[in-house]
Amino acid sequence: MPRKRFGVKYLKTTTIICCKVANFVAMNTPNSENKLIEGEDFYYTPEGYKCFTEKHHLKRGYCCKSGCRHCPYGYDKKTGAIKK
Repeated sequence: MPRKRFGVKYLKTTTIICCKVANFVAMNTPNSENKLIEGEDFYYTPEGYKCFTEKHHLKRGYCCKSGCRHCPYGYDKKTGAIKK
């Protein structure tokens, strides 16, 4: 069964994906004002992963609901709720 291209659900999903992609591109553009600073916005874990700090999350301005280690918004990935 083909999916409706201009249905409400399709448009909402597309809009959300486009916003996330645009934010990702803006945050990772070399000449951007939002350039990440190691030690201030993120650090590398012993396993080699990039871990964003609380300051970076506050600068971004919203919760991504990924269950980040330093989430200042109090999101709990297990319950799907904000504790604060």
